[in-house]
Amino acid sequence: MRILVAEDEAKARRYLAKGLGEQGYSVTLAEDGNQALTFLREHVFDVVVLDVMLPGRDGWSVLQTMRAEAIRTPVLFLTARDHVEDRVRGFDLGGNDYLVKPFAFAELLARLRNLARGLEPTAETAVVQVGDLIIDSLRHRVSRGGRPLQLTPKEYALLLLLARHRGRVLSRTLIAEGVWGVCFEGESNVVDVVIRRLRGKLDRPFPAPMLHTVRGVGYMLESADA
Repeated sequence: MRILVAEDEAKARRYLAKGLGEQGYSVTLAEDGNQALTFLREHVFDVVVLDVMLPGRDGWSVLQTMRAEAIRTPVLFLTARDHVEDRVRGFDLGGNDYLVKPFAFAELLARLRNLARGLEPTAETAVVQVGDLIIDSLRHRVSRGGRPLQLTPKEYALLLLLARHRGRVLSRTLIAEGVWGVCFEGESNVVDVVIRRLRGKLDRPFPAPMLHTVRGVGYMLESADA
């Protein structure tokens, strides 16, 4: 699991990085809200552990911007603010969990595992739909307009990534990290090649495209009706 920890206290950052790393998690650390947003725009994470009282841009603002930019990564607030109204605000803004400092590390791990289980497809959550595009992530079946699409594993992984971040422009670097788990060096056109093949299957047989190129930025999946 890839975790972004946004925490301004250096001692707390080191504690979280060490403890989560020992559990086998990949941890990226952000010292303030602006840095956290930069990482979220450039990388794919499974969970964000977000302090509320961050310098530069507080946790509330970070979450609001995430959701406005269609970054749907689950957020666990980790904060000393324990008032009921703070918890309600966190959930109303789109947060997924709220843990008050000081906390037991075992409880943090349990909450992270719970959020991770929410990412795993079940019979109820396996279907991702964008317009007339339907992705059944349990059976690895894809259809558009009722017509089944035959995709390679990489085409499928790329489409699922774009669908889960629908409406958000994903850079080539972010796509490479999310689909291949690496950042391609130099002028590699691997992402563009797979995008081209996917577009041929997803868009060309239909009157309205869903896969869009944002020149100089990256690619975005959006409903044909949008």
